[in-house]
Amino acid sequence: MATGILGKKIGMTQIFRDNGNLIPVTLVEAGPCPVLQVKSKETDGYFSIQLGFEDKKESRTNKPDLGRFKTANSHPKRFVKELRPSTDEKWTKGDIIKIDFKQGEFVDVTGVSIGKGFQGGMKRWHWKGGPKTHGSTSHRRVGSIGASSDPSRVFKGHHLPGHMGNEKKTVQNLEVIRVDLENNLLLVKGAVPGPRNGYLIIRKAKKK
Repeated sequence: MATGILGKKIGMTQIFRDNGNLIPVTLVEAGPCPVLQVKSKETDGYFSIQLGFEDKKESRTNKPDLGRFKTANSHPKRFVKELRPSTDEKWTKGDIIKIDFKQGEFVDVTGVSIGKGFQGGMKRWHWKGGPKTHGSTSHRRVGSIGASSDPSRVFKGHHLPGHMGNEKKTVQNLEVIRVDLENNLLLVKGAVPGPRNGYLIIRKAKKK
């Protein structure tokens, strides 16, 4: 079994456990993912496998990529990522990886968070803000960001307004609540990064 699989976020809902507790879950479409390339320590210096997910039109694929997909006997894919298995497992080009997670296991899910554009410090960094009354005109503005004479500059990495979201994020130790092998669906407890239809990488939890 590969240590991970590619998928897509369908959306969120809530379900009841067997004990009657209501929990939030995210519905994830995971696989099937063909192995497009196998890298080895001898030729590439490390061992990894390249996976693809979700078909796309051949007319939307350039000729070099089209030839690469054909050598793997695969239709062109929209989402292509490289994963490193934990051990040197035997994979060959053209193999199909399907869901191999079980109910009760824990996974790490990686995706790109929802972009929120340019945001102020109160939303981006949870600043307290200025006074709300008594003539204040700096309710949500940037306040003091450095001393005057020493060091006479703003330290690198200081929290300031700027672009928020649209970053690669990983949520760890999400419990697998249900597995639907027929429809290639996973139900994981809680939220995962990204919007609906955002692409995800689902791996076995490293810290569980």
